[in-house]
Amino acid sequence: MKLTSDNETLAENKVLILYVLSKVGKPISNDSLLNLVLTITDMNYFYFQQFLLDLIENKYIITFPKDNKNFYDITDLGKETLKLTQDIIPGIIKLRVDSNFKSEIDNFNNEHSIIAEYTPQSEDNFMVTCKMIDNNETIFELKTFAGSRNQAKEIADNWKNNADKIYPQIIDTITKKD
Repeated sequence: MKLTSDNETLAENKVLILYVLSKVGKPISNDSLLNLVLTITDMNYFYFQQFLLDLIENKYIITFPKDNKNFYDITDLGKETLKLTQDIIPGIIKLRVDSNFKSEIDNFNNEHSIIAEYTPQSEDNFMVTCKMIDNNETIFELKTFAGSRNQAKEIADNWKNNADKIYPQIIDTITKKD
């Protein structure tokens, strides 16, 4: 794909990004949006970024920082534009989005509702943050220190893999009355 030669391809890719954002239905990070788009079509990273900038400049998408990442969401103008232009997306791409995209969005939602990250405070001291997010709201957050990178990674991995078991235990423990 040449960025300057095929206006139809350019428009199609921009409308595809709007279509994906409308299907997600909530703000999404740059990386997550790129990954979702790449499950549908082969798009160059730099073109993708340029398409996003164009959509933002035209006020079809808004962007805002959150948790040290840029998030994107479709605007009302973007939704109206999508209604008028979604017919330029080829039928096979729409079919791919509509039939296969539900599982990708479910994976995205599950992946992004449980978050665990660790950051070094010093050479042998790491801050580990474990979160549960629902509808873009943090419903649970726990911060703790780890004495090594391995321990921080173990805590983060354990939270990601077992948050559905750990969270109720924590809530049960902190609400017990003895």
